[in-house]
Amino acid sequence: MRELVLKMSMSVDGFVSDLDGRNGWMFGTDQEAKAWSVEFLWNASLHIKGSRTFHGMAAWWPTSTDQFAAPMNQIPKAVFSRRGPPILANATTATTRAAPQAGAESWAQPYVASGDLAEEIARLKAQQGKPIVAHGGVSFARSLVAGGLVDRFALLVVPVALGQGLPLFSELAAPARFELVSSRAFPGGAVAQIYRAA
Repeated sequence: MRELVLKMSMSVDGFVSDLDGRNGWMFGTDQEAKAWSVEFLWNASLHIKGSRTFHGMAAWWPTSTDQFAAPMNQIPKAVFSRRGPPILANATTATTRAAPQAGAESWAQPYVASGDLAEEIARLKAQQGKPIVAHGGVSFARSLVAGGLVDRFALLVVPVALGQGLPLFSELAAPARFELVSSRAFPGGAVAQIYRAA
């Protein structure tokens, strides 16, 4: 059995993006926090995401030389879309002349999950291997949370207050309780908090 871990960065006031869905504020200069995130991503056997996030990432990561590119490119992916495999026909991949990075071809070969969300997640969890890491976007992440499908939450709290934005936990039917597994503060002020669903 694989665990499903939802990895999200959030502001100190609890938002995972601004009202327009932008999240450039989360990419600070704290190299230790970035190194932690990269190491965390390597500890996955599958990266899952919603279709909009998949399209955005497929347009960026294949030719990126960013430190996150290696795990993002080389670890298998699944994209969740009710439209099924045709969603890949509209997937945009990097169009620059930059050379593709190792594993870039994985963006053209994801598993497309188009069935019932809980059933698809159960099918993926039933396989052996390291954890499944879910990235979002916001509506996909909210669906995972509302369905009680997340085993652990890896929340990187960034020292930025947005004032308003899109929260992660806004679709809960009732309060959810969590157990803190670990916490690590970084020199730039970000704090990584790992919670297990209680």
